[in-house]
Amino acid sequence: MSKVVIVGAGLVGSTIAYALMLGGTAKEIVLLDRIEEKARTEAMDLNHCASFVRPVRIKSGGYEECSNADIVIVTAGAPQKPGQTRLELVDINTRIIKQIVESTMAYTKEIILLIVTNPVDVMSYIAWKISGLPSSKVFGSGTVLDTSRFRHILSSRCQLDPRNMHAYVVGEHGDSEVPLWSTANVAGVSMDIFCADCHDLCSQEGRDEISYQVRRSAYEIIEGKGATYFAISLAVQRIVESILRDEHSVLTVSTLLENVYGIDKLYLSFPCVLGRNGVERVLPLEMSPDEEEQFLRSAQVVEESIPSQIKMAGNNVPAM
Repeated sequence: MSKVVIVGAGLVGSTIAYALMLGGTAKEIVLLDRIEEKARTEAMDLNHCASFVRPVRIKSGGYEECSNADIVIVTAGAPQKPGQTRLELVDINTRIIKQIVESTMAYTKEIILLIVTNPVDVMSYIAWKISGLPSSKVFGSGTVLDTSRFRHILSSRCQLDPRNMHAYVVGEHGDSEVPLWSTANVAGVSMDIFCADCHDLCSQEGRDEISYQVRRSAYEIIEGKGATYFAISLAVQRIVESILRDEHSVLTVSTLLENVYGIDKLYLSFPCVLGRNGVERVLPLEMSPDEEEQFLRSAQVVEESIPSQIKMAGNNVPAM
């Protein structure tokens, strides 16, 4: 029986629960929130969908529910405000993540931690350091959503089904992320060849504009409606589905990179094989020299954002 605990019953957490319910992804979903009544009533509302979906048990509860869960999804944290970067949330969300991970690990040592709280690369690193779990069991939602945004914008430009666009975004889930044009393709046909064939070869200026749109999409949504939650909920549902069904899907989650382009012991998004054991493999992705330079800059941005006391500590991370 597959069980998923979601810590944080706000817009993101409750929408993830809704996506998991609609997808028939888990047999049991537990909502956990510091405001217990919020979690209880969100679960109540979701349960009223029972006659429309596959059988699933949805309830609220405390950290004891983690004891027999397969995956704990962490969405709790201070939300990103209009005009605010994800990296500006580091201090407050570090304290929140530390408390959540410690509370979770008090009940289980056999769990997969999926971090959604921003800045997700930094928070995933902190969760790994605190939990004592192998890095394969602790990872973030990363640029799975950004990759989907990239494919959507490309598909609109090319007038194609986005499911036939194969393109990835790597690095930080944030302003320094890197949409990879050198490996982008349509059914194996490189973008250079595809665009030339349809007489719409994108100029470098056009590609830069698309990359800019990918990076700025979240800001526009937050400015217009206050938060992003629909697309990230499906991104997380896709990650959870790959794990629980042992699909070995390739997704750009934020994972611990070890000796990748010279980067070591740092969480960044990179194409990974996801299965029942979590991150099972990081793929040896090739980049153009310019993309590699951008990727290394992105790594520097993330590394500089990790609190120094976290980097210097072992698993006994000090109070923040």
